[in-house]
Amino acid sequence: MAIKDFLTKKSFELMQDPRVMKVMQDERMMKAMMGAIRLRGRLQDEIDGGIDKVAESLNLATKKELREMKRSLRRMEVELERAQRRAE
Repeated sequence: MAIKDFLTKKSFELMQDPRVMKVMQDERMMKAMMGAIRLRGRLQDEIDGGIDKVAESLNLATKKELREMKRSLRRMEVELERAQRRAE
């Protein structure tokens, strides 16, 4: 069993415990959880921004640029197939 599966299973088991359910319903706990979720989002944005800056300074492609290139390539492939069908 992978560690992720194990942790997921254990977290579901914990959530079924009445003591944990009571703590999770506490308003202070909900605020803390929401703060943690927002913090994670802000950190992810900061990390992504830093990665983009490093990639740009090293003249590397970013994930966003690669996604755009893949979309363009797919569009060109579709157009090429259409042109080939018309030529036949």
